[in-house]
Amino acid sequence: MTEQIERGLVIRGIGGLYCVETASGMRVECRARGRIRREGIQIMAGDRVSIVRQETGLAVIDAVLPRKNALQRPAVANIDTLIVIASAAAPVTQPFLIDKVSAIAGYKGINMLVCINKCDLQRGEDLAAIYRSAGFEVLYTSAYSGEGIDMLRAHMRKGIFVLTGNSGVGKSSIINCLDPAWRAQTGAISERIGRGRQTTRHIELYRLPEGAYIADTPGFSSFDVARMDLILKDDLQHAFREFAPFIEQCRYRGCTHRCEQGCAVRQALLDGKISQSRYASYRMLFEDMKDIHAWELKKENR
Repeated sequence: MTEQIERGLVIRGIGGLYCVETASGMRVECRARGRIRREGIQIMAGDRVSIVRQETGLAVIDAVLPRKNALQRPAVANIDTLIVIASAAAPVTQPFLIDKVSAIAGYKGINMLVCINKCDLQRGEDLAAIYRSAGFEVLYTSAYSGEGIDMLRAHMRKGIFVLTGNSGVGKSSIINCLDPAWRAQTGAISERIGRGRQTTRHIELYRLPEGAYIADTPGFSSFDVARMDLILKDDLQHAFREFAPFIEQCRYRGCTHRCEQGCAVRQALLDGKISQSRYASYRMLFEDMKDIHAWELKKENR
């Protein structure tokens, strides 16, 4: 029996059936080889895979190629940029929520962009200053006036993007500005799988006209802080990028940057080189993660 081996991108997976987009743009429905299932490999939207197609028309995923990164909640692999949609107008985004997302992104090696939406109502310059000083790119957008949408679109010409934000900040409105056909297509997908978009954990990659993919993540449209990926407390310092120039200058090896004498990070805080808001978030996240053990991360990432 003749077999054809191709590589492709996993667009979605539902009930053990995966839609894979090949280099030619063809979408092929596949199941995973028994070996992949036996090894407990979780196939995610965004995975690059090798598929085998047979003359009968059947296709299987033969291998999952190495990932550059992956999130567990939502389950998306090979993310190029995580876009945090925030707002200084009601409902106001609290910096701690952004900092939790930025810590996960930094830990996973994912680029992050902060997008302050509803700028026609409230500019949010104080919020922008916090993240620009920490080294993040910040854009102002308004789904109502259209301000900044073209600039955001220019950032999304190639790759896989995940958009997140607290409820009501305008995530869906922004995607509709990027591509008005988005709502119709995702609605059709919902109807096809027979479940409401707000209750399913189905993850779908949606292709924008320019070629980039957005991970449409129903059930994850808001910051679900309690269910986000875990980080070991010793790694948390490295997830705050503005700490990097000071960590090695601390007097004591293993400094937690909370109360130790000779802490260069705390001195940078006093000198105004690290924002009070970001440091406060670090302290809160440290408390949340101080009892997490390495075996829990292994269990989480299986």
